[in-house]
Amino acid sequence: MSSILNPIAKRVLVTGGAGFLGSHLCDRLTDAGHEVICVDNYFTGRRGNVAHLMDKPNFELIRHDVTFPLYVEVDEIYNLACPASPVHYQHDPVQTTKTSVHGAINMLGLAKRTGARIFQASTSEVYGDPVVHPQTESYWGNVNPIGPRSCYDEGKRCAETLFFDYHRQHGVDIKVARIFNTYGPRMHPQDGRVVSNFIMQALKGEDITIFGDGLQTRSFCYADDLVAGFLALMASGPETTGPVNLGNPGEFSMIELAEAVIDLTGSKSTMTHKPLPADDPKQRRPDISFAKSALKWEPKIALRDGLKPTIAYFEMLLRHDFA
Repeated sequence: MSSILNPIAKRVLVTGGAGFLGSHLCDRLTDAGHEVICVDNYFTGRRGNVAHLMDKPNFELIRHDVTFPLYVEVDEIYNLACPASPVHYQHDPVQTTKTSVHGAINMLGLAKRTGARIFQASTSEVYGDPVVHPQTESYWGNVNPIGPRSCYDEGKRCAETLFFDYHRQHGVDIKVARIFNTYGPRMHPQDGRVVSNFIMQALKGEDITIFGDGLQTRSFCYADDLVAGFLALMASGPETTGPVNLGNPGEFSMIELAEAVIDLTGSKSTMTHKPLPADDPKQRRPDISFAKSALKWEPKIALRDGLKPTIAYFEMLLRHDFA
């Protein structure tokens, strides 16, 4: 289904394309000359994230909820549609589960009908509160199936099941990525994630909220690095279905992250502690050995280097009252 103007171009569907990561992916795909259909229902995505693409002849934006079928003709599908922060996915947990499960069924059905290769944006949350560290793809996880985070954790686990069953039963060409904590410009300022929380609090001169003792750890991957991983996985041979961990193996405590944000913003903020939320993982770090060997991919951008443009983005939002 190549373009008449560009014979090597593909017609690519990106669900959740107006979101944080989806919009960066749309940038890369349109810049490469592909015809991009961006689908979003704007629950957490923002039209402004892709406004700069609207005049491009190879970009199309459709308002649509993936829990309903979509009938388009495409060569590739990136299924990124689902709220990914606890604040957003816990707002309507039933809809979150439907987005993961019904959305996967609808997109897999589309891939089956069109013969498209399909990419699933899964998550490190499938590992739950891990008892194996760092986490490898062979680890089955330690997930509470009935807790407040289960709508997202178990929804994504079920989506992975559907992807592999469609692959085995119907021969659908699948790619499954398990995404670890990612940050960068276009994050939603009220998404409740630790990087956006810390930056917004620091820029406003508010106390930085540390849950628990602050010694729990996360690994932070800059958006550009992660999108490069998406593209490498999608371009890999049919034998590489995944799941593949995509993230930065650098590990930082919440206190270390807060200290870096305070330093880079020049803020006078101090840290305040609150109780740890239920089922919040104590440590999270990807083993990316498989991504390195199979995709020749690993992140290149250090945390402080990625925090600088992220802070600049939030400063812009505050200047223009967008936050």
